[in-house]
Amino acid sequence: MSESDWKNYVKGLLKAEIAKRNLNYVDIAEKLKAIGVDETPQNLSNKIARGTFGAIFMMQILQVIGCHDLHINEFDKA
Repeated sequence: MSESDWKNYVKGLLKAEIAKRNLNYVDIAEKLKAIGVDETPQNLSNKIARGTFGAIFMMQILQVIGCHDLHINEFDKA
């Protein structure tokens, strides 16, 4: 798997978890602010769109959106 594949995978994973909860970036920015993380909705959108965010950022998002279980699929080996 290339680095680009990994970026697309984690970006898709995070977007899917957000969509499952019917949240938008404004909602998430507010939830992050409540735990002391200052991110604008635009910053969230940019970071997630790039897929180059760090593990801490991803865990903060998953925590505030209430994702307690994460199913990680195996990559398609094609």
